[in-house]
Amino acid sequence: MLSAIKKLDRMLLNAISCDCHPVGAAGKTCNQTTGQCPCKDGVTGITCNRCAKGYQQSRSPVAPCIKIPTVSPRWVASSTEEPADCESYCKPVKGNLKINMKKYCKKDYAVQVNVLDMETVSEWAKFTVNIVSVYRSRDEKIKRADQFLWINMKDLACKCPKIQITKKYLVMGNTDSVSERLGGLVADKNSLVIQWRDVWTRRLRKFQRKEKKGKCGKA
Repeated sequence: MLSAIKKLDRMLLNAISCDCHPVGAAGKTCNQTTGQCPCKDGVTGITCNRCAKGYQQSRSPVAPCIKIPTVSPRWVASSTEEPADCESYCKPVKGNLKINMKKYCKKDYAVQVNVLDMETVSEWAKFTVNIVSVYRSRDEKIKRADQFLWINMKDLACKCPKIQITKKYLVMGNTDSVSERLGGLVADKNSLVIQWRDVWTRRLRKFQRKEKKGKCGKA
């Protein structure tokens, strides 16, 4: 009897301590050989603490990771041919894709978005985007969440801006009565819409700090 108790004590001492994620794991007991916790669908990691490849984080504790919609990447335009006057129409902004403090301060919002889907509503292209990060916002409604991004079909046909479903972009633009009426963000030929690069995070955070110090009034 005594030897059995000692054996049990040794087993308890050698047992792997489970640290299963309270949301990602399907239970609290892990494999005592590998330490692997039982993960919910779409969740991976020893402790079930991250989404598996092809899945993205959701807001549901029941299904914390959901499958990313499989949309074939495609350039979106209202027609196969550009309108004849696109060159003169887009001329003020073509090739002007640099990010600086002056441009940042002139825009009402600066956000990183992931383009999810698009539908046509009258003369508008209505994109569903997920706002990943908000770097500037004069409107309290602009938050990290799924929102609509509206682009006039002529601007889209002329590719100013040029946008692709499933890609991430930095979008810098202004809010006005049109955006209020449509409900969401509006981008046009005067907006800055460029494919996202991770190196911009540091620069945009720097702009944020300068803005808080009142530098936008001097830019």
